[in-house]
Formats: sequence, C-alpha cells, structure tokens
Amino acid sequence: MLSKPNRILAVNTLSFATCFAVWMMGGVLVTFLAEQRILPLDREQMGWLIGVPVLTGSLLRLPVGVLTDRFGGRAMFIVVMLVAAGGALLASMASGFGSLLLASLVFGLAGTAFAVGVAYTSVWFPPERQGTALGIFGAGNAGAAATSFFAPRLLTRLTEGGANPEGWRNLPRIYAAALVVMALIFWLLSERRMAEQSGPPKRLGERLAPLRVARVWRFGFYYFVVFGGFVALSQWLIPYYLNLYAVPLVVAGSLAALFSLPPNLTRILGGWLSDRVGARRVLYFVLSGCVLGFALLSVPRMDVLVPGEAVFSDAAGVVEEVTPSRVVVSGKSYALAREPESPVQHVDVVVWPKKNHWQTPVVTLGDQVTKRQMIAKGVTHIFFQANMGIFTGIVVLVGALMGFGMAAVFRHIPQYFPKEVGIVGGIVGMIGGLGGFVGPVIFGYLLRGTGLWITCWVFLGLSSVAALGWMHSVVTKLSDPAPAPAGEPPEAT
Repeated sequence: MLSKPNRILAVNTLSFATCFAVWMMGGVLVTFLAEQRILPLDREQMGWLIGVPVLTGSLLRLPVGVLTDRFGGRAMFIVVMLVAAGGALLASMASGFGSLLLASLVFGLAGTAFAVGVAYTSVWFPPERQGTALGIFGAGNAGAAATSFFAPRLLTRLTEGGANPEGWRNLPRIYAAALVVMALIFWLLSERRMAEQSGPPKRLGERLAPLRVARVWRFGFYYFVVFGGFVALSQWLIPYYLNLYAVPLVVAGSLAALFSLPPNLTRILGGWLSDRVGARRVLYFVLSGCVLGFALLSVPRMDVLVPGEAVFSDAAGVVEEVTPSRVVVSGKSYALAREPESPVQHVDVVVWPKKNHWQTPVVTLGDQVTKRQMIAKGVTHIFFQANMGIFTGIVVLVGALMGFGMAAVFRHIPQYFPKEVGIVGGIVGMIGGLGGFVGPVIFGYLLRGTGLWITCWVFLGLSSVAALGWMHSVVTKLSDPAPAPAGEPPEAT
C-alpha cells in the first residue's frame, strides 16, 4: 500500500506523462496529414502547427504557475487536463489550417502541466526528498517518446493504411478521452494539501516578485540548455539522420526515440543524486559533459579535395613521356602517386578520417620545362563520415546527461523559493519550453546560412559553455567573504 505522498507522486507522474503525450501530438499528426495530403498544408503552415503547441505550452506556464500558487495544484491539474482534452477534441473536427491552429492553441495548454505538477509534488515531500520526488515526476517526459513511437503506427491503423483517410480524426479523440479519464483518476486519488494555500492571499505583484530575482533567470537558462535542448533535438534528429545518413524514415524515428528514452530514467537518478551530493555538483558534471559531447558531435562530415604534395623538375629539359604513374624529362624519371581506382564513397562508414593522395601531370609530351617547374600537381582527398553507431552513442549519452540536468535544476526551486514553487517553476519551465520552440528555428537558420548540419551542435555547445561559465562565476563570487545581496540565500552545494 502506497503512502499518501507516494500515491500523489504516482498519480502526478502519470498525469504529467499523459499531458506530455498530448503536448507532442501536433508534430506527428500534422506531419501525417501533410504527407498523406489529407489536409492542404504548406511547409510554413506545418511549421506553425508543429510549433504553436510547444510555444503556448511554454508561455502559459508562467500564468498557470501563478494560478497554481493561488488555487492549489490539485484544482489546476484537473483544469489543465480538461481544457487540453477540449483542444484535442477540437483538433478532431478541424477542416483546414485555421481550425487546426485554434485547436493547437488549446491543447498546447497540456504543456503547462509541468509547472502545476512541480508545485503540487514538492509540498508533499520534505526538503531532503524533494529532488528524488521531482526527478520521478519529471520522468513523465516519457509521454513524448510514447507519442513519437505509437502515434504514427496508430494513425496507420486508424486510416486502414490510407483506405480510410478520415480515420485520422480518431487519434485526437483518443487523446481527449485519455485526458478525461486521467482527470477522473487524478480527482479520485489526489487530495488538497493545506500547505499549498497557507497564509493570507497574496497580491499579483507579490506573486510576481520572483521575476526580479536574477537567480530565477539563471535557473531558467540552465533549463533552456538541458530541457529546451532536449525538446529541440527530439524534433531535429529525424531530419538530421535522414539527410546525413540516408536512413529510412522509420529508422530515423526509432533512433530519435532512442535519444528520448534515457533522460526519463536519468531524471529520476538526477533527483536522487541531487538530494545526496547537491544539485550544483550535479549541474557542474552535466554541463561539463554536455560541452564535451557537443564538441565531439560538432566534428563535421568531410569530403574535400585539397592541394597536396606536388612534383617539380630537378633541371630544365623536354618532356619525353607522360603516364599516370610517371613523367620523364630529358631522361630523368619522376614517379607519381596514382589516383586510387576505388576512392572513398559516401556510403562508407568510418570511425576515423580517411585520406588518399595522388599526383596528376600538368605537362604534356614535348613541353619545355625549366628547373623547379611543377610537372605534376598533388591532390589530397579527405573523407570523414561519423560512424552512425558512435554518433548515436554520443547523442544518447548527451540526452542522458540532460535528464540529470533537468532534475538538478528543479531541485533548486523548492530549496530557494519554498513558497513560490508554482510561479518560479512556471518561469523556469517557460524558458526551457521556449528553448524547445526556438531551438529548431535557430537550427534551421544556421543550416540555411552555413550549409552545415553540425551547426546545431555548435549552438548547443556554446550555450552549455555559457551556462557553465555563468554558474561558475556565481559560485566564485559566493566564495568571496563579502556579504551576499539582500534576499539572496547562500548557494547550496
């Protein structure tokens, strides 16, 4: 028999997983509708429909966090699930871009469940157990992997492999029903916690006071890197694999899901570890690991021809023979490196860069050459395509690190803001969610501007360096004996 706090934690986590699955529904559904030409959607409209639920679910975390502090997590969780269910039901009735966009705005509210759940979970556990509890709750991110894996297969079944195109409308109906059922289960198994609403009601200005604290925005930036980067990569990895490794769509989707799964486990471990060694130490490890991982992933694929070692005549003379393997000038023979018959191909999968070198004659029979004149130019072919297995392994490790980081960031919040967990969690969650929205947009612009797919790793690596540098500068200042600013409790380890 579960204790009351553990029962609340279990139903919170399950509810969050359901909401997260709905939050990610748009990407799968819109892609399916466009690819099957069921609804007339161009690429720009697809971008909006995929991004709007993420955007609204991120921006609304702040006001939902305020309302959670005011009315309590139990009430707000039920409201969020029922409103999002209404949005999913609207999506099932959509006939074009406008109606589907409106539905996306509504069911995108499911993304705010994180701000509600963090506040509602934290009040049930003492400070020394909050990291573990929030880590377990955060594992509800698995809802995203569930949607990525099951929704495409379910759509294929519902549409009978294309024979019944209108069958797609049953997918959002299933999601709506799941939210309603989950809201009922939540209402039956949860209860109001008096600690949520202790003391006299606060004015709006008092509730928004944490917005003026730099520490809140610093935590938000950490979350932008670890959670925003996670959400962005969950969407970006599929086209990345398709374009760089030319794998089928099903394989690309499976590899992207492989990246999404480990953070759900490591988030639990990250919360447990933060309780024992301190959230700051965990973040040091996470951000340092991310810097290294993104640096390794930033090594570009290379397939280039560059000038190599050339051949020059030792003395003046007349060219008497020219073949691919040698040039003879006035009786003097110069050996040439021959071009390989089978150069490295794009389909080759290599661990280390490969290099071929050859020399090509630049003179013809009968030419008069002078001393130190080039008679054959050198060509070096460098080829490197990161081994897909090694690449995927590094990506999965980075994803696992992000899971540790997500838990560590939110371990800070009830510690420093015990009475404003909802609002602070809303702010931090909003910034992280915005990272998930703007990340693919930034990746797209970087790709368009440079032509290099690896620019996404460069951006994430630089962001990790900035987060690590900001944290270290704060820790360094805290070691100074000078008094801390008013209202800033000392940073815990």
